[in-house]
Amino acid sequence: MNEIIQNILVFTAIALALTFLVKKFFWKKSKPKKACGGDDGCGCH
Repeated sequence: MNEIIQNILVFTAIALALTFLVKKFFWKKSKPKKACGGDDGCGCH
């Protein structure tokens, strides 16, 4: 019984780690709509 629980925990940890890596490195990030330097008049560029 303990082996089954250990396997479930290991596969869950691997799935969470892979999900984190995919989101961090491969997920396309949307650019913010109010980027500084545009025509929003923030005056920083």
